[in-house]
This record gives sequence, C-alpha cells and structure tokens, in this order.
Amino acid sequence: MLKKLLSCVREYKKPTWLTLIFILGEAVIETLIPFMTADLVNSIKDSAPMGHVLQVGGLLAVMALVSLACGACAGFTSAKASTGFAKNLRGDMFAKVQEYSFRNIDKFSSSSLVTRMTTDVSNVQMSYMMIIRMAVRSPLMLIFSTCMAFYMGGALAAAFVFTIPVLAFGMIMIGKKAMPAFRAVFKKYDKLNESIEENVRAMRVVKGFSRENYEKQKFASAADDICQDFTRAERIVAYNTPLMTLCMNFDMVFILLIGARMIIRDNTLDIGQISAMITYGVQILMSLMFLSFMYVMVTMSIESMKRIVEVLDEEPSLRNGADAVKEIPDGSVDFRQVSFKYSEKAERFALSQIDLHIPSGATVGVIGGTGSSKSTLVQLIPRLYDVSEGSLLVGGRDVREYDIASLRDAVAMVLQKNLLFSGTIRENLQWGNAGATDDEIREACRLAQAAEFVESFPDGYDTHIEQGGTNVSGGQKQRLCIARALLKKPKILILDDSTSAVDTHTDALIRQGFREFIPETTKIIIAQRIASVQDADMIVVMDNGSIADVGTHEELLERSPIYREVFEQQTHGNGGEE
Repeated sequence: MLKKLLSCVREYKKPTWLTLIFILGEAVIETLIPFMTADLVNSIKDSAPMGHVLQVGGLLAVMALVSLACGACAGFTSAKASTGFAKNLRGDMFAKVQEYSFRNIDKFSSSSLVTRMTTDVSNVQMSYMMIIRMAVRSPLMLIFSTCMAFYMGGALAAAFVFTIPVLAFGMIMIGKKAMPAFRAVFKKYDKLNESIEENVRAMRVVKGFSRENYEKQKFASAADDICQDFTRAERIVAYNTPLMTLCMNFDMVFILLIGARMIIRDNTLDIGQISAMITYGVQILMSLMFLSFMYVMVTMSIESMKRIVEVLDEEPSLRNGADAVKEIPDGSVDFRQVSFKYSEKAERFALSQIDLHIPSGATVGVIGGTGSSKSTLVQLIPRLYDVSEGSLLVGGRDVREYDIASLRDAVAMVLQKNLLFSGTIRENLQWGNAGATDDEIREACRLAQAAEFVESFPDGYDTHIEQGGTNVSGGQKQRLCIARALLKKPKILILDDSTSAVDTHTDALIRQGFREFIPETTKIIIAQRIASVQDADMIVVMDNGSIADVGTHEELLERSPIYREVFEQQTHGNGGEE
C-alpha cells in the first residue's frame, strides 16, 4: 500500500528530502540552544567578562535565526511536497477511473469516488506533511533532548524515565480508542455526498413534489451521524492535553524541588543546568505530544489510504488483447449465442441466447417492454460490457479483438439520459469530432433538426450551455446529442430512446435525414413508439432478455402478438378510437 502511494511523489522527491534536511538542522540547533543558554547563565553568575557574555549571546542569536530559517524553509518545502503529492494522487486516481469499464464503475458509487478523491486525499496529504516534518523532527528532538538532559542533569533526568512511558502509554491508548470512531466516519461521508448528489441532480423533482423538508431531514440525519462520530473521537483525543499538562507539571515540580536541593545542599548543580533541564523537559514532552497527534492523524488516514489504493489497484475488466485490431471494416453486427449478466454473482442473465445478424448500413428498430434489456443489448456493441457467454462480432471480428478506443470511435451512442457539458454548443458538439469545421457542425445540426433553434439563439453556436444542459429543453438536448454523435461519422449509430422528447414530425425528419445522408452507417434505434421504427429494414422485439421475434413491420403485425398489441394500443388508443 505504501509503495503504491509513495510512487505518486515522483517529481516532488526533492522538496521531500530538503524538508528532512531542514528539519534535521532545526532539531540539532534547538537542542544545542538550551546547552548554550545554560553556559551563558553560569557565566553571568560567575561574573564572566562582558565580552564573553556578548560572544555567547551573539552566537545564541545566530543559532536562533538559523533555526528559524530552517523551520521556515521546511514549512515551504513540506507544503510544496505534500500538495504536489496530493495533486499526483488525485491525477492518478482520475486517470485510473477513466480506464474503468462500466462494471468497474458499478463497483464504486459516484459519491464514493468523489469522497475518495477529495476528503480521503486531503487526509493523506495532511498525514504526508506531518510525516516528513513531525515524524523526523519529534523523534530527533526526543532523542537529542533526552541525551542532553542526562548529560546536563544526571540523576535529575530520572523524572523523564517515569513520565515518558506514562505519556507514551496514554497517547497509544487514546489513539487506539479514537480510531474506530474515525474509521466509521468515512463510510458515512459517502452517504452524505450521495445525499447531496441526488438532491442536486433531482432538484426539479424535489421541488415538484415539495419534498424540501424531507431532503433537509435526510441530509441533517447524515450530517448528525458524522458529527456524533467525530465528537466521540475528538472527545477521546482531547484527553491528550490534560495528560500532557499533568506530565509537564510533574517534571517541572520534580526538577525544581530536587534541583534546588542539589544546588543549595549538595552544590552539585548550577542554575544554568536547571534552566536547561526545564527547557529539555518541555522539548521532550512536546515531542511526545506531536508524535501522539501524528499517530492519531496517520492512523485515521490509514483508512483513507486503503480506500485510495482500492481505486488505484482496481483492474479494468476490459483490456485490449495482444495485437489489437484498429481498423473496423464495416458496420455489420453479429450476436452469436450471446448471454450476459451484470455480475458474476447474479442469479439470472439479463440477456439470454441472443442470435442476431445486422447487415452493414441497415436500419434496425428495437422495441420491447420496460426491463426487456433493450439498452443492455446495444451496450455490448461498443464493448461497454463484455459478453458473459457467446460472441459478438462487429465488421466480422469479435469485439474483444479490437482496440477499445478504435471500436468506440466507430460506434456513436445517444443514450437515454442525454448529457451536455458546461460550455458552448460548439464545444459540446466537438466532443464528436474535435476538428469539426463550422460547415460540418451546421450539417450535423441540420440532419438532427437542431440547426433552426440553435441559429435562433443570439449567440448561435457560441451559446453557453449550463451544467447538465439545464437552459435547453429536453427535445433540444436530444437533438444536440444526436448532432454530436453524427459528427463522429460512425460506422454504427445507436439511438437509445433518444427521440422520446421530440414530436413525431421531427422524429420522422431525423430518420429521413439518416436514410438520405448516412446510408452506409448501421443505425440501431431503440424506441417506445412504433412510428419511430416501422420503416426500419428489420425490427427486433425484445421480451424478458430474449429476442421474441425479428422481422419487418408488416411481418411482425402478422405473427408477433407482442408487436401487434403495442401497435394497436398506440394507434387505436383506449376504447378502440382512432
């Protein structure tokens, strides 16, 4: 796990090492300053010449400035290293998610992926900064200060022999008790983000049903759960401060009482040594406290590390084969005994024993009831999922033999949920072809029956689209998505119920444009309306994950009860009226 995470440091290794060097210098100087201060106090007590006092005082001032410079430089380099590490970590995670298949994405919810790339990465970033600073500085200060305390105070340093184990044990127990609460928080963060994401996406539905208060209560419940877990953890961690104060006060009292006796009665200790002992005591206890904070933070971020590595270690379920073919000869599609289920653990197949041949350039309609797996059927063609059994051929080759990017470039899909990105209409359309000219864009919009409304906007193709396309209607959004798909100049065009929001006249014009201007492109149209597919070369009737029948409109009216029933319901309506 650590190896995987540290591989993301990359170009930020230099500031990481510089931080360690600066911290080492700061720790050495800070442990020497009390020693020099003790010498100065003793020199003043012994009436040393002013020149010697000024010399030692000047040296102390220089050492303090150097320590300050080392600390400032360490702060700068550690910030650069940790933020750079977090940048690389997020970049690697995002790049990995882009390689995922739909099966991989189904494994992680979108809200969980957002939490992992934000909150979890921030936790790891903070831990990395603490590690390269405190994990070096605190142990060094602890070791150096303890050694100097025994050197300066001898038996007086025995106070630390008792307090250090007590404080260390207390810190470990506090961390051990707090960790379960911290771990529980991260899964609840996923639920909180999921609540926010659902609410924002479904805002129109929420307002349409006046469910604002319900959504507020749902969000408040998730936020309260997180608050309670954090409160419980922070309440435990808060014991750090009184434990630290108790140990520090005990050391101070012990040093002052025993030290005063050693000075007055035994004359074996100087005032400078007592002042140094007090300073070293503070340094030792502060080092332990910082180590405890780091222990809590690192332990808390271990859960974040695991969640991040889960994303980085997830292997895409779809891979290019050896010597992947990059040329797709034509748009023919063959399903040969294809069966498919979304999960290996699923009890039943979503598609069963599909046999279907679609010639290149044909227009194919697909109809069926809700849940008949119409969308599942077409998602296998661009290899969004792999078949579970059988084989699927495009252009006479199994889709698993193709380079995935080349295959998907040859297939354009307009999905049920049409999505436009924030940006101009032109920028959205150029997703289909980044190098598309203005003439090509206008032609694609004309075929998709989108040119008229786009050119009616004051800014035309430079009209800004809000996130999710909220400033255009559903029908306009569908037509823009069809135009975007046409700009790919695909060998196979799949319309997954993507004209449901346009009127029948516009739907007919779009299909007429397909016939006249892209006759060589294989067109697969999933629709609920018989009118959208009745002039297709063949119509596939789906029922419960299987093909119930295949034929032309006239053939299916004669022999397919399912097709005939749908046709009669749509053409005659209730009560048998035209």
